[in-house]
Amino acid sequence: MWRAARRLDRGLLGRRIVCSDFRVPRYATADLSGRLVLGTGTYGKHLFTRFDDETTLHTHLRMDGEWTVLRPGRRLPGRLAGDIRVLLRTADGRQGLALRMPVVELLATSAEAEITAHLGPDPLRDDWDGAEAERRLAAQPSRPLAAALLDQRTLAGLGNLWVNEVLFVRGHSPWTPAGAVDRPALLSAAVRMLRQSITVRGNGQVTTGNPRPGEEHWVYGRSGQPCRRCRSTIRYAPERPGDAARRATWWCPYCQPGPGPDGTESGHPSRNQVSRQGAQP
Repeated sequence: MWRAARRLDRGLLGRRIVCSDFRVPRYATADLSGRLVLGTGTYGKHLFTRFDDETTLHTHLRMDGEWTVLRPGRRLPGRLAGDIRVLLRTADGRQGLALRMPVVELLATSAEAEITAHLGPDPLRDDWDGAEAERRLAAQPSRPLAAALLDQRTLAGLGNLWVNEVLFVRGHSPWTPAGAVDRPALLSAAVRMLRQSITVRGNGQVTTGNPRPGEEHWVYGRSGQPCRRCRSTIRYAPERPGDAARRATWWCPYCQPGPGPDGTESGHPSRNQVSRQGAQP
């Protein structure tokens, strides 16, 4: 979301809208022509594009949405025309396009807080409150870590990729109870990794420090492959339909000992299942 907001600011900030087109039934007749773009802010996975008449365009990408900005003279490929949900054109010919956007809402800028009131602290905001995030995590001591961290009411903006990777880095099974770990250290690692993703040029969602294709992550998306540290086989638990807290999960049974997806203690695999030859530090 942070990168989407920066993309919108680079293309639209300080420019006046001369044409808008909302291709969602609720706002089919809405018109933002004449409004000056003041900027786009984020809270967790929410985007707030603000205009000088105290109107805000609220969008949420969820899994499929995308914001793109076209420079003057550039056109969107024809195959994507049907994906447009919002079009904002500026006086100099730039276009901000919301594609496949599942949440599109116009509201008063003063009402933004109502959208985010239930969310936990956001590590990428200037008002990040680590103590409050720790308090919210501590309030659910028996809840599995992965479920607790994915709950946006605990910590806003931490998606499934980051939860899997942070838990590997800290050496916790995704099903370890939140009350059984060093919560400040866990949150510190999550904040550090998220902030590095936006401050280190070209880092993006790279968690290993190696941006080469196939080398970017420790466990995420690596089912059946050897752990980069101990060479154990990375395990995978599929998403459970209807259970928002049980997303697709990857973990190393040796580096992340503890409860498995069925709740039983797995412990370390036997030594004959683990080859430490070639293990990375």
